Amino acid sequence: MKKTTAAITAVGGYVPDFVLSNKILETMVDTNDEWITTRTGIKERRILKEANAGTSFMAIRAAEDLLQKRGIEASEIDFVLVATATPDMPVASTAAYVASEIGAVNAFAYDLQAACSSFLYGMSTAASYIESGRYKKVLVIGADKMSSIIDYTDRTTCIIFGDGAGAVLFEPNEEGLGLQDEFLRSDGIGRQFLKIDAGGSILPASEETVKNKQHYVFQDGKSVFKFAVSNMADVSALIMERNNLTKDDVQWLAPHQANKRIIDATANRMGLEAEKVLINIDRYGNTTSATLPLLLYDFEKQLKKGDNIIFAAFGGGFTWGSIYLKWAYNS
Repeated sequence: MKKTTAAITAVGGYVPDFVLSNKILETMVDTNDEWITTRTGIKERRILKEANAGTSFMAIRAAEDLLQKRGIEASEIDFVLVATATPDMPVASTAAYVASEIGAVNAFAYDLQAACSSFLYGMSTAASYIESGRYKKVLVIGADKMSSIIDYTDRTTCIIFGDGAGAVLFEPNEEGLGLQDEFLRSDGIGRQFLKIDAGGSILPASEETVKNKQHYVFQDGKSVFKFAVSNMADVSALIMERNNLTKDDVQWLAPHQANKRIIDATANRMGLEAEKVLINIDRYGNTTSATLPLLLYDFEKQLKKGDNIIFAAFGGGFTWGSIYLKWAYNS
């Protein structure tokens, strides 16, 4: 009896129209294009400007794009997972709303929050549901409206983040394709280095927290960079070693798009040439939960059935990990 694996069978994406370039940022904070490009690799990022539009706005559009390309009805979806660090609102599930809006009337849905590792963890969750045999079609959406939690007078964070959404569909596979292995980790030491102080149960919103700008992202860049470089590289190399993969066996590295230097360090540790590394950080910045699916969305036409892809991510918490997946179709 063949083992059932969970394979990605379709990809969708959405990015807002408004482009926030480095040149525009030069007029907002004390920075410049050369400084941003040299240190991060980012040239521009997309910002959601529509009135009263949150993360769900982008998630819905990414999901609809996927359904149209796959040629299936939303009613066929069993489960909708929205990986996000910026849900529409506290308590009420963004995923439940997205599922209803796209017409996934037979699906259950929930959100998953692991900062920039959210989509990676979501892939693992989706694969487990598929492999259990209980569900056939699992929609995983990575979406974040980072502009809603960024202080655009803080040059350490406003240059990094952007808005966007990507979606993938997981379905059963009996050809040995799809998710092969995973290595996921977390460490609560990261809580002090990348966070939003207020708005949670420790420090509820108040006039004082708003005045002190405690509802925006705080990042200790040097500490986060140090942890990200070592841990993302470590798990990526480890998953190759564990599966007896050489650099020649790996067709693509799909890394979280946080910083070009972190991406380069991960690729170097794996021994991969630059042309094997999927990169779009220059155009989108760090879209948090959306970076990995947006890579698949942008580069889908280059992916071939049977390609070995290593996914890697690192996020606040700290959370990090790597997934080894065999691509299941030619687009």
